[in-house]
Amino acid sequence: MDVRQMKIKAAETALSYVEDGMRLGIGTGSTAEEFVRLLAEKVANGFQIQGVPTSERTARLCVELGVPLKSLDEMPELDLTIDGADELDAHLTLVKGGGAALLREKIVAAASSRMIVIADETKVVETLGAFPLPIEINSFGAVATRIAIEKAASRLGLSGSVALRKAGDEVLRTDGGHYIIDASFGRIPDAVALSAALHAIPGVVEHGLFIGMASLAVVAGPAGARVVEPLR
Repeated sequence: MDVRQMKIKAAETALSYVEDGMRLGIGTGSTAEEFVRLLAEKVANGFQIQGVPTSERTARLCVELGVPLKSLDEMPELDLTIDGADELDAHLTLVKGGGAALLREKIVAAASSRMIVIADETKVVETLGAFPLPIEINSFGAVATRIAIEKAASRLGLSGSVALRKAGDEVLRTDGGHYIIDASFGRIPDAVALSAALHAIPGVVEHGLFIGMASLAVVAGPAGARVVEPLR
């Protein structure tokens, strides 16, 4: 089973948690896209859901495949969000934002009664941080905000490259018009402390640490998919 097949298997298992008539948050990224394709097949056969996409990219795929959508303003309370992750640990603390959609992903997840994470087993880590942490920042004062992030990280004993994400030769802008800083800390032993330190910086809009938001994860490996509950 290659990595794409594992993503599909995770998406298949997660789809079993989606009930007819649900208000559904629909995530962003390669695993979430496999979920959208499978969901679209069910919708074509009469399955009823109303979806809220977490990015313009996901919205385009849903429209293309016939998955019915609402905005979060039209449907501000959701039953379930299904989304991928760039990293997850045993507590189901996540690093997200590799697809530059972390702000909308977090808003949608917070508006949902439950969040299910779908991932292949390569995303499971003992300690977060091998994947650079995406931090969404305001474009105004971006250099000052980057320096503040470096200082906050240093106070927590973290170091590593802290760099604006590019799209070709240009600085990448998110769907909300913000910049993304990718912080390569190597490991994040205290996600709660780092979250608080980043939220205290005025130029930080949001960060890619999702703490206490995932109800369970569906993790797929060569032997199939397994359901993982957060370690308490």
